[in-house]
Amino acid sequence: MWLINTTTLQLHENPPSAVYAILSHTWEAEELSFRDMEDLKKASKKRGFLKIAKICEIAKASGIQWAWVDTCCIDKSSSAELTESINSMWRWYKEARICYAFLSDLSMSGWTNDPPLQSRATGEGLERCRWFTRGWTLQELLAPDSIVFFDKNWTHCGTKLSLRSELSTLTGINIDVLQNSSLIHQVPIACRMSWAASRQTTREEDRAYSLFGIFDVNLPLIYGEGSKAFTRLQEAILRNSTDLSILAWDSRDNDQLHTGLLARSPSDFADCSGVRPCPNRIYEMLSDIQMTNKGISLTVGCVELVESNTGI
Repeated sequence: MWLINTTTLQLHENPPSAVYAILSHTWEAEELSFRDMEDLKKASKKRGFLKIAKICEIAKASGIQWAWVDTCCIDKSSSAELTESINSMWRWYKEARICYAFLSDLSMSGWTNDPPLQSRATGEGLERCRWFTRGWTLQELLAPDSIVFFDKNWTHCGTKLSLRSELSTLTGINIDVLQNSSLIHQVPIACRMSWAASRQTTREEDRAYSLFGIFDVNLPLIYGEGSKAFTRLQEAILRNSTDLSILAWDSRDNDQLHTGLLARSPSDFADCSGVRPCPNRIYEMLSDIQMTNKGISLTVGCVELVESNTGI
């Protein structure tokens, strides 16, 4: 794990017993890369340098010696390092002393004291921020225990705790889960998938890769595999879970000719936010799930529905 020294802005690999701050943001033009950090004088001329300098300044003021930023703390020329980093991302955000979320399209200027973030006083409310539409920022919201939000001018906007109601409304994630990420595994798989249904990534595969931590899955990265990445993710989840809500998806694509038990993308779970856990007796009737050369093999039981208006 590469970390930035908040005093010198130099990169160091695996400093011992490092306490670090971590940045959550959306990528903009001229972000600094791992290679850019080799020449800070040259790097300082790029627009993305200010973001690095500010997180280091804020972290240092809080007594934190190290900082991590995804754009420049991963050597993406190494496929092994990239794979390790993406599979470690949830843990890194979880173990950070604090996460700073930079909302580059939010402005607090002109607001009264302690305004609600969904206010449109500047025409740029929280609900319009790109941060809430990107795939990677979902786990960056869930994993850290402490998040401080900043607007585009690095003005303090609030914290994960103080904004829990607004964040829950915007994301569909229960407040209890936002406050305690250890509860995430009590949430049905389909419901967790629904949180990512409308989020996008630059590369198709990243819609799956960005969910590894949310489902406690580790997999190799195969850029170029397209939608197969999401299939591999679902298969990995099924190998380690008896939660059949993963099969409760429903595609909104009227032209979709796809058939089978597994969804094509998180978008197919858009209507699954209300899915609730099944009674234990359902799982007792479930056989082992097996991946075969003909597809998925499992045996389930039938349960009589109590409601009389179902027609079933």
